[in-house]
Amino acid sequence: QVQLVESGGDLVQPGGSLRLSCAASGSRFSISAMAWYRQAPGKERELVAAITAGGRASYADSTEGRFTISRDNAKRTMYLQMISLKPEDTAVYYCNNVFQNLSWGQGTQVTVSS
Repeated sequence: QVQLVESGGDLVQPGGSLRLSCAASGSRFSISAMAWYRQAPGKERELVAAITAGGRASYADSTEGRFTISRDNAKRTMYLQMISLKPEDTAVYYCNNVFQNLSWGQGTQVTVSS
C-alpha cells in the first residue's frame, strides 16, 4: 500500500513563498506521473500541477509562472515550489498520481493572509 505524506504548509503573507514536499512509499513512484492538488473550503479538489515520470511538468492556468513542480525519484519525493502567493492559493494541498487512485494523505495546509 503506497503511502503519501505531504509537508511544508504554513501561514504566509501575500507575495510570500513556500516549498511543499510529498514523500511516497513504494517502488512505483519513479515510474508514476504525479500531481499536486488542492482543496479550498467549500470548493472541490482541483489540479495544481502535474509531472511525468521523466520530469515534464504542466500547470493549471492559475498557477502557471508562480509554481514549480519537481521530483527526486531517488528520494521518492515530489516538490512544489510556490512564489508570489495570493490569498486565493489558500487551501489544503495534496499529492497523488494523475489517476488519483492512491490513498489520499492528510494534506498540508497553506494559508496566505496578511
